[in-house]
Amino acid sequence: MFHKEGVKIIFFSLLIAVAVIIGVEYIIEIPWIIKSVQILTLLLLVIILQFFRNPNRDLDNISDHLILAPVDGKVVVIEEVYEPEYFKDKRLMVSIFMSPINVHVTRYALNGMVKYSKYHPGKYLVAWHPKASEENERTSVVIDNPVYGEVMYRQIAGALAKRIVNYAKVGHRVNQGDDAGFIKFGSRVDLYLPLGTNVNVVLNQKARGNKTVIANK
Repeated sequence: MFHKEGVKIIFFSLLIAVAVIIGVEYIIEIPWIIKSVQILTLLLLVIILQFFRNPNRDLDNISDHLILAPVDGKVVVIEEVYEPEYFKDKRLMVSIFMSPINVHVTRYALNGMVKYSKYHPGKYLVAWHPKASEENERTSVVIDNPVYGEVMYRQIAGALAKRIVNYAKVGHRVNQGDDAGFIKFGSRVDLYLPLGTNVNVVLNQKARGNKTVIANK
């Protein structure tokens, strides 16, 4: 299954791949170069297809007491930080870095009401850069949950990502595990949790969206 955000890119990639694979035989006469170009084209197509995959991740259970990983990737930051955009106080930040080979679907980490949703244009620093959270293209979304109160997640574009898709709209009630958006080609998601939240992950741990429990209460 592929994500809807990849339909156009997949379609045009298929057309280009077919054209290259067939056309190279009319342009180049050296057999090994023809095969090399065809194989490389197929590899690039496979990379694009796997990037937009959207695996079915049924929730084991839905609970207001659990915060689930919103994306696949590696936990790269767990620390107290000052959040200047919305909370304007200290929060516990958990950051998950996604490489181009990870699933890039963003899912709602918890149930609740969307209180804030804002897009910020910006730079395209590598996603693990310390200033990426404040200077890169990003969207910030705050969900009000009955157990945790207000929790923010921030989608951050990386050096390759050129488009962030955000489905969260202020006033909408969202369900844990549903699609929240998509980030194209390498990125990161930061979660801003209340201080004192019991975090269940450790640095460098691999997280799976809708499966890994980030925090519980």
